Amino acid sequence: MTKKVLLFLAQGFEAYEASVFTDVFGWSRDSGIESVDLVTTGLRPTLKCCWNLIVQPELPFDQIDVNDFDALAIPGGVGDAGFYEDAYDERFLNLIREFDNKGKLIASICVAALPIGKSAVLKNRKATTWDLNEGARRKQLADFGANVQDKQLVIDKNIITSTGPATSLDVAFKLLEMLTDIQNVNEIKRNMRFILD
Repeated sequence: MTKKVLLFLAQGFEAYEASVFTDVFGWSRDSGIESVDLVTTGLRPTLKCCWNLIVQPELPFDQIDVNDFDALAIPGGVGDAGFYEDAYDERFLNLIREFDNKGKLIASICVAALPIGKSAVLKNRKATTWDLNEGARRKQLADFGANVQDKQLVIDKNIITSTGPATSLDVAFKLLEMLTDIQNVNEIKRNMRFILD
């Protein structure tokens, strides 16, 4: 059975961080040895990213069945564009808890680690997040109980966290690898021309 990733888009999400998931998993459907489907969702019928791209999520939030999905992917975003209004919404925090309780993969980029921290599933677990502005976001993550690491990408059991947009492709490929295998990732990288033959 084809595996499925749920991509949660908050208001004010970072477009590049979302697009790596849609592209990598889109390419997996087109060129992968093992394809993985991706479905977008959000708390609003229409969402504006931090740089004003407008998107309409495919799946209404209240129709999500966690059992239909193998992983949750969360791009970060910008507070001034409304990111934390959706990212810290209790409905979304409960969704994170459900995915974690079932041992399903959760992949986040940049400040998307913060709602995972706020949901309390990172207590005493290793994680990272955006490190600029004198480490303010890392202090927040630590306040949520996470064991913050000074690394670009951190994996603790089923949860991937990272420091910023530059890590986006690494996170998407790592999630794909954890859902399938490295041969599948390399085939997609070859078709996307990250690997030249």
